[in-house]
Amino acid sequence: MNPTDSYLALDLGTTTLAGRLFDFSGRTLAESRLLNPQRELGSDVIRRLEAAHKGEGERLQRLLVAGIDQLLSELLSLSGLRRESLRGAAAAANPAISHLLRRLPVDAILFPPHRPRHPEGALLDPVELGLDLPVPLYLFPQVSGYVGGDLVAFLFACPPPEVVTLYIDVGTNGEMALFADGRWWVTSVPAGPAFEGAEIACGMAATPGAIRGVRVEDDALRLLTVADRPPLGICGSGLVEAVAAARDGGLMDRHGTLLAPEQVTTNLARYLVADGESYALRLYRDATRELRLTQADIRAFQLAKGAVRAGIDCLLGRAGVAAEQVGAVLLTGSFGLSLAPETLKKVAMLPENMVDRVRFVPAGALLGTVRYLLEPEAATRLETLVQSLKPYPLSGTPAFETAFLHAIDF
Repeated sequence: MNPTDSYLALDLGTTTLAGRLFDFSGRTLAESRLLNPQRELGSDVIRRLEAAHKGEGERLQRLLVAGIDQLLSELLSLSGLRRESLRGAAAAANPAISHLLRRLPVDAILFPPHRPRHPEGALLDPVELGLDLPVPLYLFPQVSGYVGGDLVAFLFACPPPEVVTLYIDVGTNGEMALFADGRWWVTSVPAGPAFEGAEIACGMAATPGAIRGVRVEDDALRLLTVADRPPLGICGSGLVEAVAAARDGGLMDRHGTLLAPEQVTTNLARYLVADGESYALRLYRDATRELRLTQADIRAFQLAKGAVRAGIDCLLGRAGVAAEQVGAVLLTGSFGLSLAPETLKKVAMLPENMVDRVRFVPAGALLGTVRYLLEPEAATRLETLVQSLKPYPLSGTPAFETAFLHAIDF
C-alpha cells in the first residue's frame, strides 16, 4: 500500500452531505460536511421527488454532484492529498437521494407501491454521473421505497446484535431497525430537518460557533459551542438540549408552549422575550446578533421527536416487543454531537424505561461505508444483511397517526 493512498466515504443526506477521507488502516485523514445544494428545490425528499417528476431531475442531479465535488475538494484540501490518491469510494443515501443521483425515474418511489428501481448496491461510473472521481463510486443498496442505504450502512457498521436491539438513525427521515428473536424489522418516519438545525430560526450545521449544548445552572442558561467559539447559531444537539433546558427550567409547559415571563418565578424568566403573538427563548445576544428559539422552532422539534417516538412505538408493537425487553438502543444521526440520556428523557423522544440503554454512534452511516471499503468480505456480508431486513411501512397508517398524536407532548 502506498502511504498516500486514500479512500472516500460519503453519507448523502437530505439536508447534509458528510464525507470522510481515510487510509487503508481506517485512520481518518479528513472529515467535513456541507448543506445538500438540492435544498433550493425543497427541504424534504417529497418536494424534490415532485420536482423531479415535473422535469427537474437533471438539475437536482447536477446540484447533488456539485455538492459532492465541493465536499471532496474540501477533504482533499484538509488532508493535503490529490484526487489521484483515491483508491476506493462508497456512498450511502436514502432511496430518494439514491434515485436522484443515478437519474432514475422517481415515479416508483413517489407513488404507490413505493418500490425503488434497482434497489441492489451498484458500482457507478463517475463519468456517467458527471463526478470528478478517479475510481467508481459504490452506492449502498436500498431496502424499500422508504428505507435506504443510510440505514443499511449504519447497521453494517455495528457488530451483530446479541440482545434485542433498537437502531435509530435520526435525520430528515427517522429510519429505524429492530432486531428481536432472530429477525429484523425496519421502517422510516418523516421527521423533518429540525434535528439537523435546518429551518430553525437560528439553526446551523455543527461547525465552529454552533451551540451544541444548553444547561440550566444557577438560574442561568449556560451555552456550550463547537470549538468553544462565540455563539453563531444552534445545531441539532443544541436544539434538543435547549428544548430540554426550557422544560427543565420551567419556561415551557408539557404541551411545548413557552410561558410568559410573569408566569416564571425564577430569574430564568429573563430569557423569555415577546415574539409577535407568542414568546421566544433568547439564548444569546451581543452587539452584532441575537439568537432566539421561537415557538415555531419548538413546534418543528415536537413534530420531529413525535414522529421518531411514534415510529419506535409502532415498530415495537408490530414485532410484539415491549420497551423493557429492549436490551440496547444505538442512536446515530445528524444532531452534530451525542445526547445525554437525561436529555432524551426530558424531551420524551424515547420510552422512558429505554433511555438508560442508549449508546450514541457518531456518524453511523459514514462508519458503515468505511467498513465496506476496508473489509475483504464486505459484499457478501452486506448482501446477507439486506436480505434479512423486513420492511414495515408506517407513514400515513392509522397506527402511526394515533401514536404520533400521543407522542407530541413532553
